[in-house]
Amino acid sequence: MSGNTFGTLFKVSTFGESHGPAIGGVIDGCPAGIELDLEAIQKDLDRRKPGQSAIVTQRKEPDEVTFFSGLFEGKTTGTPIGYAIHNTNQKSKDYSHIQDTYRPSHADYVYDEKYGIRDYRGGGRSSARETASRVVAGAIAKQFLAPVTLNAYVSAVGSLSLDTHPSEVDVSSIEKNPVRCPDPKVAEAMETYIKQIRKEGDTVGGVVSCIIKNVPVGLGEPAFDKLHAELGKAMLSINAVKGFEYGSGFAGTQMKGSEHNDLFNTDGTTQTNRSGGIQGGISNGMDIYFNVAFKPVATIMQNQETINSKREAVAMQGKGRHDPCVVPRAVPIVEAMAALVLADFSLLKRTNKI
Repeated sequence: MSGNTFGTLFKVSTFGESHGPAIGGVIDGCPAGIELDLEAIQKDLDRRKPGQSAIVTQRKEPDEVTFFSGLFEGKTTGTPIGYAIHNTNQKSKDYSHIQDTYRPSHADYVYDEKYGIRDYRGGGRSSARETASRVVAGAIAKQFLAPVTLNAYVSAVGSLSLDTHPSEVDVSSIEKNPVRCPDPKVAEAMETYIKQIRKEGDTVGGVVSCIIKNVPVGLGEPAFDKLHAELGKAMLSINAVKGFEYGSGFAGTQMKGSEHNDLFNTDGTTQTNRSGGIQGGISNGMDIYFNVAFKPVATIMQNQETINSKREAVAMQGKGRHDPCVVPRAVPIVEAMAALVLADFSLLKRTNKI
């Protein structure tokens, strides 16, 4: 299996399966001398971990990261940073009913076709548990990027949506509710809806938005490695993501050029920011903002028609512990992947000119 490494200069390779002994990663290319706040790294993991509220999967994992290399006296040494997060609460028997059965909209069928073997316990390598390893790397990238700040939040759950532009969001309110929506009234409605969906044995999708501030001019390359292209790739690599838009996004298609253009101020900033902080694939110094669409979790607690490995029609129903809505836990993952993209381009920028 290839494709387990992300990045060019600042890069991370992840390993492990949902029900294996551990998951983890190796970060290569992180500059030396960065004083790391290990508590901040653990805090981001805590924001992603299961069992944190009544509206997420009840799998109880402490998700405590252990570092094995690349750090000395609290600072990065410039050598590979190796780390692991041990799995402590696997219930593999919850998946015995799908050993030879393909769950609709999961990776089960394509894994069997591609590899001829699959770890059916929790989805194995295709499980969203792999993203915990990304959160660790992203948390380190965030500290490298300071004073750049990244704040993701839930802007929609099903048809319930937040009507506030990212530039006007109160980021200090994001962590004040389990949904991670910065508007308390909208968050309450979303939480009630997710609980209702869970009682029905169903799931629901949503949108995570992100705003990045204090971004320097010049991140990104003008041809294939455009900044927004790499952000799109990063987001689409997250489990359950079905769409990505930045700046004016699809709404921009309904505007005229005279309405859409961001006119310049004399200091190089722009009067509006429909470009979403990126022009010609390169950051322009304005805030970067984007939306990430997540589908409903595929495992539902209802009977569904499917097929087994013998191509026989069978019925199945989900079992075990699953998220009724993935977006509250996806917030730190979106931040982490965005941070990895910016950290990589920050290092690449240093090679552009003297």
